Amino acid sequence: MNISIVLILLLAGAAFTFFAGNKFASKIALLVSVASFVFTLYALNLYLNGADLSCKSIWIQNPKIYFSLAVDGLSLAMLLLTTGLLPLIILSGWVTKFENEKAIYSLVLFMAFAMAGTFLAADGLLYYVFWELALIPIYFIALLWGNGSLEERKNAILKFFIYTFGGSLFMLVAFVYLYQKAGSLEIESLYALALTETEKTWLFLAFFLAYAIKIPLIPFHTWQANTYSKAPAIGTMLLSGIMLKMGLYSVLRWQLPITDTAAKEFMPYILGVSIAGVIYGAVLTLRQKNLKKLLAYSSLSHVGLIAAGLYSLTIEGFQGAVLQMLSHGLVIVGLFFVSEIIFNRWNTYTISEMGGIRSQATKFASFFMILVLASVAMPTTFNFVGEFTILYSLYNVNIGFAIVAGTTIILGAFYMLRMYQQTMLGETNTKVFADVTIVEGLVLLVIVGFVFFFGLYPKPIIELITPSLQNILNQIN
Repeated sequence: MNISIVLILLLAGAAFTFFAGNKFASKIALLVSVASFVFTLYALNLYLNGADLSCKSIWIQNPKIYFSLAVDGLSLAMLLLTTGLLPLIILSGWVTKFENEKAIYSLVLFMAFAMAGTFLAADGLLYYVFWELALIPIYFIALLWGNGSLEERKNAILKFFIYTFGGSLFMLVAFVYLYQKAGSLEIESLYALALTETEKTWLFLAFFLAYAIKIPLIPFHTWQANTYSKAPAIGTMLLSGIMLKMGLYSVLRWQLPITDTAAKEFMPYILGVSIAGVIYGAVLTLRQKNLKKLLAYSSLSHVGLIAAGLYSLTIEGFQGAVLQMLSHGLVIVGLFFVSEIIFNRWNTYTISEMGGIRSQATKFASFFMILVLASVAMPTTFNFVGEFTILYSLYNVNIGFAIVAGTTIILGAFYMLRMYQQTMLGETNTKVFADVTIVEGLVLLVIVGFVFFFGLYPKPIIELITPSLQNILNQIN
């Protein structure tokens, strides 16, 4: 077996879901997503037993481009996040009645195919193709099935598309230049290049623009909140749970190893920008009256901390960042699902129109409380492991960075617990709020289960990713 089977399954599943019609689309999409996760687990087992799962064949003769997929602990961890969240995201869509279900669920699978390809690609052009392909389905998902008026959706998604596509062009220019130098875009060839300091500086900046927009880091974040709020919940989960991790992953896989000395030179400045994003995101979150926008800005704060871990250029920073990528993916999907459940019951995202839900729906309020506590990195939750490790890495770099970044714990606890109080507590609301259904409870239970399991026992993930991260750090040094 090679890892391309997972991609083939997702791509074929997208086509089959579309042609199966609206009646069976959601069931087939769920079946395909579960199958892709099972195959990923099988691939993980083979990898741990020493199997080579890579795939390489010539794709374009001139220029010489390979269809090259490579598997290591890091790429497998991100593939597990993608295929593991996919069934939950699709199942969460069952609580919403979509028009033309065959189209939206086939787009979801196609987007998962593109994102998985981004995490596995080992040739620069192939990676770029997957990177851009992921934009197409989310554009239509947000435009056709999003919230608000059509004009509002057009403006939000067009801004997102222009920002991310424009940033990616700088990355494409960087790859064209690298091909001229190496005669290949295979990742190992790019790692082996002897580049001048000036070349590395310009390449670093080109990659940084593409990734800073996708992550996003301030001041490249202005597309995020509107896009998250206007996209349907299923699209917001794909964006926040998986797609923004493409930028974070790419910093590790492509930017830092190729531009090693420039990365060290720019480290203090990028750390400053990342940590500023932590504070700025928290401050913006405090001002939000819309639940989806509040979660979007809280996500901005969290990814700023993850970026700080990556640019710390330490093994602890790398480990903490990857752990936080995985935990953030789980928790933010759960939180956006909670917001969608409230919207389906009461047709509002406005926090002031909520309140008093706990007295009517204790199970729902309990799940929500656990996710809120996980989001603020309560010990025993998965987020705590990654956040603590990142703060430790920043402490080793500069104690000032660690102190300022650590304010995310205080600010995060304040705005998340205040939001919970406003939405769940208080006198019983006059509007009826039904407790979680079986499907809703299943999705939330799986997410909460993983949050606690890896919060108490992160060792399997740490052992999986550390050799790959150490190889990347050795390349940088």
